[in-house]
Amino acid sequence: MDRQQEFVLRTIEERDVRFVRLWFTDVVGSLKSVALAPAEVEGAFEEGLGFDGSSIEGLARVFESDMLAQPDPATFQILPWRGETEATSRMFCDILTPDGEPSAADPRNVLKRNLAKAADMGFTCYTHPEIEFYLLKSQQPGPDGSPVPVDEGGYFDHVPGGVAQDFRRTAVTMLESVGISVEFSHHEAGPGQNEIDLRYADALQTADNIMTFRTVIKEVALQQGTYATFMPKPFTAHPGSGMHTHFSLFEGDTNAFFEAGAEFQLSQTARQFIAGILKHAPEFTAVTNQFVNSYKRLWGGGEAPSYLSWGHNNRSALVRVPLYKPGKGQSARIEYRGIDSAANPYLAYAVLLGAGLKGIEEGYQLPAAAEDDIWSLSSAERRAMGHDPLPASLHDAIRTMEDSELMPQILGEQVFEHFLRNKRAEWQDYRLQVTPYELQRNLGIL
Repeated sequence: MDRQQEFVLRTIEERDVRFVRLWFTDVVGSLKSVALAPAEVEGAFEEGLGFDGSSIEGLARVFESDMLAQPDPATFQILPWRGETEATSRMFCDILTPDGEPSAADPRNVLKRNLAKAADMGFTCYTHPEIEFYLLKSQQPGPDGSPVPVDEGGYFDHVPGGVAQDFRRTAVTMLESVGISVEFSHHEAGPGQNEIDLRYADALQTADNIMTFRTVIKEVALQQGTYATFMPKPFTAHPGSGMHTHFSLFEGDTNAFFEAGAEFQLSQTARQFIAGILKHAPEFTAVTNQFVNSYKRLWGGGEAPSYLSWGHNNRSALVRVPLYKPGKGQSARIEYRGIDSAANPYLAYAVLLGAGLKGIEEGYQLPAAAEDDIWSLSSAERRAMGHDPLPASLHDAIRTMEDSELMPQILGEQVFEHFLRNKRAEWQDYRLQVTPYELQRNLGIL
């Protein structure tokens, strides 16, 4: 038994932990949980916990349904919202086949495989997400059928006595108590919209942190009599919720994206990484923007990027190179602005990293940076400048992903097929719905 496992078992005993929750996700990023009695944890470390994988979306076919959840002791944390009496903890799990091999269908394993590939190329990948969400008075819509936000605040607004302010303070305290470092928190542009930015961490830890983050935010909201949603675009007239993520690759202690004296201080590695993301973005948009509603955000304005472009401090670009601070080469990074906060973080970071690494491997050439506000250009101007659009709907994104050669390589055939099957079913279900828009628009005149 290794030192981390011993630490977990000792802490369970010392803190009188009554329940140990094992966490993992399905292919769309829904959190799954099973509670273990403390006496069973040592056995789970040694042999894993058996469960029926065919009941979890995308994990196993019926004829190969037996799976094992192997807890990762490095992710052990006490869950503060459960209280001190009858303390509850959690660990993330890797999903294994019965013979102990990593499951090809486990989203966490998909990201680990791509991080291993980066390591083989000499790189460590660090990420820093800016997570937006809406805080609503309840899950129930108002009289007009729209959600009801907790306030009418706007970007960076300080709302005295505001519900969101108290909420953010409690949420940040709780996040830090489970080992998640927070960099910023503030009111975002929409009414009731908030943003909390997590500190830099390696991509696997960040993805684990995002799953924990969503749970913490939901739990704090419930405790305070409100409701938090990560739905990409809950309001027609207000901005959607994104999860802009900053990426950097390090070679040892050196930032591989930094080159003193180069344009925007960007190294050739960074330029090829951006080129890879831009070239393959249409193919992976179904992963980073996986719901029908995601495309209302992408094409609904409000700083959401919809075209293949990059720029230095250009907030209309899909990939932004943040302002360089003199003497801070280690902070050189790029920001991908397309991803929304409802994405499966394991798969989203896997496809972004995989596309960037492909750009480095193949030596992709980066087109010229966009200096204009891309939204203000005409379609002809965008075409002339090479700013092709991202997919306009989930249907378009599915079709583009189906034709990709790279996505099955990054995701693995099993996740690729299961993910597409899930998304096709969602699109088919959506296609059959008669919406309030159609009734309001057509019922009285047709």
